[in-house]
Amino acid sequence: MISIPTHTLDDGTTIPALGLGTWPMNDAQAEQAVGTALELGYRLIDTATNYRNETGVGRGVAASGIPREEIVVTTKLPGRHHGYAETLASFEESRARLGLEYVDLYLIHWPLPRVGKYVDSWRAMIKLREEGLVRSIGVSNFTTDHIERLEMETGVLPAVNQIELHPLLPQDDLRAFHESKGILTESWSPLGRGTQLLDDPVVVTVAETLGVTPAQVVLRWHTQLGAIPIPKSASLERQRENLGLFGFELGPAQMTALADRPHRRLGGDPEVHEEF
Repeated sequence: MISIPTHTLDDGTTIPALGLGTWPMNDAQAEQAVGTALELGYRLIDTATNYRNETGVGRGVAASGIPREEIVVTTKLPGRHHGYAETLASFEESRARLGLEYVDLYLIHWPLPRVGKYVDSWRAMIKLREEGLVRSIGVSNFTTDHIERLEMETGVLPAVNQIELHPLLPQDDLRAFHESKGILTESWSPLGRGTQLLDDPVVVTVAETLGVTPAQVVLRWHTQLGAIPIPKSASLERQRENLGLFGFELGPAQMTALADRPHRRLGGDPEVHEEF
């Protein structure tokens, strides 16, 4: 079993440097994937209410036999539940589906600025953390403006911002902002899902030079940026391959070359995207 390095969040809790994403698995697929991942050494599992697989994730955690305190379970608040009371109720529904006494990391999935309730949800999440029902609180897909508003109105910064991040969208400015505020960056779609990134000549050449796979190269790029990638993988072989990113290091020129390309967003724009 491989031991994964950890990061310490601004609230003092720790989080593994690599996680398992579970979208778009169903409950049965998530239960199986979580089980194999935990057996291999993964300790960070990422789900969300809108993934509709929290039940499967919870079953995988429960069946693993691994002490609960060793596993970091993340889930996310959906847009339809923004608001103070709505967030508290939604969290209880997630906790029941997961079958857990507490959630390690709870995120607001999207800011939905037109709706304008994400600060209310944030206040509810602060309450959940104060009550011990959530260990750490954070956000997903938030911009610098959204985060600064949270800080201005509540005095509390998110421990994590989970954003679209890959060599096609390196998010230099947002990552620098996170670093200045002590916010950890998590990467969704870390391998550029739906693109030819893993077949890119630069990626392939770096992989061949180092004797590793293209996916390992891209995941290593994330970790050397200080970000935590959470690739989705249902197969034992791919999960094991992804763990191999800790066995080598990219040089400065290779890091630069990987992101030296036209940048483009694959998912929604946080300023206008609405996901309820």
